Amino acid sequence: MKIKALSRSVEGNTRSNSGDIKKLSRNLDPKHKPLERAREYTRAVTSAKLERMFAKPFVAALEGHVDSVACSAASRGHLCPFVTGGVDGEIRVWDLASRRTVWNNKTSHTGAVNGVCISNDGKSFFSCSTDKTIKQWGLGVKMAGGRKEKRKRKEKGVLDSDSDSDGDSDSDSEVKKSSTSSDSSKNPAPLNSWLFSDTFKSMDHHWNEEQFTTASDEAVQVWSHHRSNPIQTYEPFNGTDSCNVVRWNPSERSLLAHTSSDRGIGLHDTRASSSLRKTVLRMRSNCLEWNPMEPMNFVVGNEDHNCYSFDMRKLSQPTMVHKGHVGAVLSIGWSSTGREFVTGSYDRTIRIFNYRSGTSRDSYYAKRMQRVFCVNYTADAKFIVSGSDDTNLRIWKARSNEKLGQQLVREERATNYRNTLVKKFEHMPEVRNIVKSRNMPKFVKKQTAMAQIQHASAKRKEGNIIKHSKKGSVAWKGERAKAIVKEYE
Repeated sequence: MKIKALSRSVEGNTRSNSGDIKKLSRNLDPKHKPLERAREYTRAVTSAKLERMFAKPFVAALEGHVDSVACSAASRGHLCPFVTGGVDGEIRVWDLASRRTVWNNKTSHTGAVNGVCISNDGKSFFSCSTDKTIKQWGLGVKMAGGRKEKRKRKEKGVLDSDSDSDGDSDSDSEVKKSSTSSDSSKNPAPLNSWLFSDTFKSMDHHWNEEQFTTASDEAVQVWSHHRSNPIQTYEPFNGTDSCNVVRWNPSERSLLAHTSSDRGIGLHDTRASSSLRKTVLRMRSNCLEWNPMEPMNFVVGNEDHNCYSFDMRKLSQPTMVHKGHVGAVLSIGWSSTGREFVTGSYDRTIRIFNYRSGTSRDSYYAKRMQRVFCVNYTADAKFIVSGSDDTNLRIWKARSNEKLGQQLVREERATNYRNTLVKKFEHMPEVRNIVKSRNMPKFVKKQTAMAQIQHASAKRKEGNIIKHSKKGSVAWKGERAKAIVKEYE
């Protein structure tokens, strides 16, 4: 006669002290758990509800500018600093950790600041304006340090009481405002300046070399830190319209892309004297950004309320159309992971897109936020910084339900488990409706409903034309192919 007995070691099943968690033995055989999937589905619905209940994306609002925030730039190699330029010509450098101004110049330019960028070494930054000047400024400021630095600022009355809080305030209540302390009453002088014959609309610094590029009314210029005149100039391909935005490629040192007011997107090789290629869209593109992890891809924000992802090797049609906004897309910012990007629009909202999804993952807005002119991810991809027409900078969470601060091990495991359940059952109607539902402003709801009606009407009209035309005379055209008007090689 055989007898099976349970045998367990004392070390593996007893607690070393009374504060430890009791160890439980579980039978993972699925035949003993016939309702496991039903329980998981119930937990997924509960997790989706908890995710929406704890969604508080707004962190803080930073005051200081007296006019619209026109442009911004984040350091590529550091979490700080963050530079912004205003329409009134003022430039400010922010320490996002302490939410305060560490450097500002109210008379940086006599015109609107249209572009700012930080050098590779992080010791200086550049600005361009409608006053036809480019200026280089020193960046020798100390950012928020440890406890000693915070204690010194607190003794001086610089640090606010909300600087050390977790920032989990309601997205509608922007009561948390940071103090903007300008320590120096005198405006600092620039390290270097360049004067040109045209007004500048955008600029970007090279990722490796001491060069930067600008977009002006007539052409795209490439500048060196040590030259007073542009070392190269590229006129628009097959056109005379002005250039709006220009960006260096993160990987290819000699490749840059620009958008022009003739609805074109052009590529330039600095090793050649002429342009590479150009594609023309139905409407004008307002912004362009390269994917930092897949540098052959870039995204443009268009006046037709959509964003278009392109592969530079094939500009005949976009790889993806990102929809959701009801106003012109004015700015784009990529996450450092290269998996998501954020957009700011004329409709006063911010949307977060997955680079392979046509719809937004999340959307943020505030009651007093106006048209969003610039958006950026922080270097750790955990926060989003937006600048709008109401003179404020706002800090948002990249994940609206993410808790700020250190998490316990059990809490982190529980969060990961809930996220996995939601992802597993995201195709189910109940979970999908909870995850995707958003309370948007009345204006956005009305415009979205109107756009859906117009899209359905246009699709029905196109179907009727194809149906009642001679076979083969009218061809069906896809949504991505419709965006392109012409391509130049």
